[in-house]
Amino acid sequence: MLQQAPHARASRRPGLRVTLARSKTEILEAQRLRYRIFAEEMGARLPSREPGVDQDIYDPFCEHLIVRDESADRVVGTYRILAPEAARRIGGYYSETEFDLTRLQLLRGGMVEIGRSCIDPEYRTGGTIALLWGGLARYMAQGNYRYLIGCASISMADGGHAAANLCSRLGDHLAPVEYRVFPRHPLPVDRLYTGQPAEMPPLIKGYLRAGAWVGGDPAWDPDFNTADLLIMMSMARVDQRYARHFVERQAA
Repeated sequence: MLQQAPHARASRRPGLRVTLARSKTEILEAQRLRYRIFAEEMGARLPSREPGVDQDIYDPFCEHLIVRDESADRVVGTYRILAPEAARRIGGYYSETEFDLTRLQLLRGGMVEIGRSCIDPEYRTGGTIALLWGGLARYMAQGNYRYLIGCASISMADGGHAAANLCSRLGDHLAPVEYRVFPRHPLPVDRLYTGQPAEMPPLIKGYLRAGAWVGGDPAWDPDFNTADLLIMMSMARVDQRYARHFVERQAA
């Protein structure tokens, strides 16, 4: 689940820093932020053992990229990262609960999964997104990982029509046939399609501009009430000017 920052502004607040969470306390902060955004703001159904905390069976196996506002001493943005070694230990990727990833089998040794991306409403700017993306770029480079995957979400608040209209025009961005994935609960695009214009979420737009592929048809996630696309990015084909923009913004 990758949650976009709607209408993100370009500026970035001073005092923001991106790191991997270094303690259980920082991970808990990220999980509380996730609960506030996904459950309280977006209305997702998130079963959890601890009230106000979004956590599942994947969390203990993941690393947690966080943006901290050091002046306010709080976590304001996060990505959850599942490395291939950790995916083997838990038995698979979160994306496999939504998609059949059989055709990606040969890529697993260098394939990192990202998810549970969210940003505090007060910090939804291009600068905060740039920090997270810069942190991801550094993580991929340091681990020499070759592929990035994750479920990118489109709201179905209107019953799914906008999601169907948007997904119907993503054909130019589809992954090669040998890398296609298949939804376990397909979104009925043909039934929901109305032909009306649909605005692409900023996060998905950013991925596609950077050179990402859409893995195949969308899945329906009933817990989040979203249409999910499997986004796949080969680090070898990422648009270098676009990638450098985010890395430079992260370092600024």
